[in-house]
Amino acid sequence: QVQLVESGGGLVQAGGSLRLSCAASGRAFSSSFAAWFRQAPGKEREFVGGIRWTSGSTYYADSVKGRFTISRDNAKNTVYLQMNSLKPEDTAIYYCAAGSFIAYTRPANYEYWGQGTQVTVSS
Repeated sequence: QVQLVESGGGLVQAGGSLRLSCAASGRAFSSSFAAWFRQAPGKEREFVGGIRWTSGSTYYADSVKGRFTISRDNAKNTVYLQMNSLKPEDTAIYYCAAGSFIAYTRPANYEYWGQGTQVTVSS
């Protein structure tokens, strides 16, 4: 059974940093692309960034480019989201997902999802 489990969320002041982790059981990341999405109250789920599992190539939303970094540890079957220079508008539930590279910004593309972890940035 495939499972994705996120951790690392919390409350941080604006300008601070957090690192989220997503550990996969089974062969979730063999789907080839691991991504982070976020959803704020009353808003649609949006793509934050993703990584191609084999090549390590990364892709980011414009809103987080230069502040967030995605990395992976193949041996641990884990993907990370390092978030720096956090802003109040980054407040959301962050989800890890695994799917194919095609249409990677679209939530419907993803087969597996984690339960989400809350990130709150205070001003």
